[in-house]
Amino acid sequence: MASRRTDSAPPPPAADPVAALDRIAYLLERDQAPTYRVKAFRTASAVVAGLDPDELRRRVERHTLGELKGIGPKTADVIEQAHAGGVPGYLADLEARPSPVPTDGAALLAAQRGDCHMHSDWSDGGSPIELMARTARDLGHEWVVLTDHSPRLTVARGLTAERLRAQLDVVAEIAAELAPFRLLTGIECDILDDGSLDQEPELLDRLDVVVASVHSKLRMDEPAMTRRLLAAVRNPRVNVLGHCTGRLIQGKQRPESAFDADAVFAACAESDTAVEINCRPERSDPPSRLLRRALAAGVFLSIDTDAHAPGQLDWQGYGCARAQACDVPADRVITTWPVRRLVAWTGASR
Repeated sequence: MASRRTDSAPPPPAADPVAALDRIAYLLERDQAPTYRVKAFRTASAVVAGLDPDELRRRVERHTLGELKGIGPKTADVIEQAHAGGVPGYLADLEARPSPVPTDGAALLAAQRGDCHMHSDWSDGGSPIELMARTARDLGHEWVVLTDHSPRLTVARGLTAERLRAQLDVVAEIAAELAPFRLLTGIECDILDDGSLDQEPELLDRLDVVVASVHSKLRMDEPAMTRRLLAAVRNPRVNVLGHCTGRLIQGKQRPESAFDADAVFAACAESDTAVEINCRPERSDPPSRLLRRALAAGVFLSIDTDAHAPGQLDWQGYGCARAQACDVPADRVITTWPVRRLVAWTGASR
């Protein structure tokens, strides 16, 4: 039986410039480094990947890499050191740092087979679909679900019905290339004010997994928010309730949305809708007191990274640590399931 790697995969790259730059970007993403810093290494990687090997060699020998748009002094040093066959000093320093991801939930993390919530550059993610999927595979997952945003979330370049249809064709091609690893189709669908879903029902029926989340009017009064969430989780097209309180506990903080948690979790249990344990450090949603109430209600849970970059796919340990502290058993977590069980479960609800 395959299981999730617990050694901060993907494994160290071969000593070549593209692999070194990608590994640095991955580690920076995992460690929550500023976006601009990550982008510098992702951009340099793309530039080097597009160079003819002879041109790369000449530029390394002449120290003219900095003349290329997208390569600065630090990335040029990494490229030159990797091209010479060594491990760049900057990469060695990053590898020597302990991972910030907690290990308290190691047993539950080892049981993870997939991730139901990640984003690509089709919406507000920073990397292509294929890179996100390959990273999930290299982490030891058997499957991952692509869940870019729905159209109402324009700030996140949410996918219109037309763009989602186009994405499904792209996903089919990538999935065929990555088999037997499974890249599943999905969406993070906005829950509208009345609890309806922000995408065409016919399209939602075509997807493997639908994550439904609230992204607007999070300060709605408690009765209205409760009705909104109840309508969503009772919708047979919804498989996972995403980051249910909407809170942010780092940076620009945001309080929890007010709703009748016991009523919503009971509806999730009745409707076979999983409650997400969102692994993003700034979300850590739901808080532990609500996680315990969800577990007591008999719901399924989904430990999801909500990753917007490859290195963030390594954040599942955050959610596993919180789940293990709340005594969540692995058999209640859908991300521990084999892919056949997962798609049979989501299909049965429709």
